[in-house]
Amino acid sequence: MTLRIGTRGSALALWQSRHISARLSEAHPDLEVELVEIASEGDRVTDVPLSHVEGTGFFTAALEQALVSGEIDLAVHSYKDLPVKSIAALVVAAVPVRGPVEDALCGRDGLTLEGLPAGARVGTCSTRRAAQVRLVRQDLELVPLRGNVPTRLGRVGRDLDAIVLARAGLVRLGLDQSITETFSTERMVPAPAQGALAVQCRVADAAVYGRLHVLNDAATRRAVDAERTLLHALGGGCSVPVGAIATAFASGVQLTAAVFGLRTGVAVRVQMTGADPVALGQLAAARLIEQGAGDILAEFASGPAGVPA
Repeated sequence: MTLRIGTRGSALALWQSRHISARLSEAHPDLEVELVEIASEGDRVTDVPLSHVEGTGFFTAALEQALVSGEIDLAVHSYKDLPVKSIAALVVAAVPVRGPVEDALCGRDGLTLEGLPAGARVGTCSTRRAAQVRLVRQDLELVPLRGNVPTRLGRVGRDLDAIVLARAGLVRLGLDQSITETFSTERMVPAPAQGALAVQCRVADAAVYGRLHVLNDAATRRAVDAERTLLHALGGGCSVPVGAIATAFASGVQLTAAVFGLRTGVAVRVQMTGADPVALGQLAAARLIEQGAGDILAEFASGPAGVPA
């Protein structure tokens, strides 16, 4: 049996797909696995801030279309890139053990966030990260950032003093030596599903689903289900700074979630525990709304907001 894995062509996407390929070959020695590179809109359009398109399928739609059409048998995604509203014909068959969840700073000359000089230029592609940086350092100039991980790192010390990005990508590409500060999840709440992969196939393809299920990690899946349910309950806004991080344990899931005002500096946060991850995510979203998240979300109701300078 041959399985065709759809993947974007970036170094990180290829690492992720090769990782899944190796895991599948290890679990099913009889399988032949091949990678099929597919360009996403996000790969073709490089002048749109990611804060305008996160969660819209900007990086995943082309892979999903290829999966629906039968061009490929499965697709590997960074789970945080998948829209919260799924395509009926497709299913996430496996969520493997999660990678690092934290955000990280890569600064010139070993600088940390607190050590950056006043007015330093900090690049980020995320309004969530920008809002949380602003809570700590209102004096910094925040600069929109696009490109693959090596391209972003190449700007540090050139036209940027530092960048903030997910630690998982740096670790997976062997570039974690560039990290000058790792933020705890208490200090900077990650994006829902950050560090997790989603292995997707067609609902009707039982044979492929059966092969993929061996990759699924139940604890990671329960945690990510809580985080993504919260995002969906808040409207799944592509430009809204929502952070969520959950941990699954034997009797339930603990979820920390927050919504951050990009311009106002207002933030609301909850930490809750529950037995059912979906119910927990819904309840946490309701509690955030009760605490004023609705007013923060209204800041973005008229359309996406980019990273402010």
